[in-house]
Amino acid sequence: MAEQGIRPAGRVAGLLLAAGAGRRFGGPKALAEIDGEPLVLRALRTLTAAGCDPVRVVVGAAADQVRALLPDPSQAVVAEDWATGMGASLRAGLAALAAGPEPVAALVHLVDLPWVGPEILTRVAAHAAFGTVARAAYDGTPGHPVLLGRRWWPEIAGTARGDRGARDWLATRADLTLVECGDLGSGRDVDRPADLPGPA
Repeated sequence: MAEQGIRPAGRVAGLLLAAGAGRRFGGPKALAEIDGEPLVLRALRTLTAAGCDPVRVVVGAAADQVRALLPDPSQAVVAEDWATGMGASLRAGLAALAAGPEPVAALVHLVDLPWVGPEILTRVAAHAAFGTVARAAYDGTPGHPVLLGRRWWPEIAGTARGDRGARDWLATRADLTLVECGDLGSGRDVDRPADLPGPA
């Protein structure tokens, strides 16, 4: 998982947020497909290819359908209050990771970023350490994935509310490292079904 001579200080977990109902999209984005592959499996494959271990997939809307797609259904974490926003998914995912083996950091990825490939995740994950706060940037604009050192998980879980996830917490961090990835992709998300056919 090293990038340009940088090596993570320990094991990096992958946390895929895939619980949303996709109201503007017209249905859960996790179930939408590119080339016959559901976005949830594409994102899971990307996290695995980047060396993340363990990987947990937070589900909510259509939880049974999404879980049934996973090669290992035990990877699923149900966010019971997923409808309140991304904050609920982040809290549920971090709690699940904290209860298991001890990765040094969590790489938080979103299910609607099908053109964010493993090389981007690898570059960001290379900065992992217990106190890391880092995220990908695309031509200087902050994006995903976001790397959260284990030291901060309780604090983040305590502030993650609504649809903002960790955004407000990250905004307070003078120690946030932006990892430029614009040379590897655009970081573009899927907002509408019409976004799916085109390349990054």
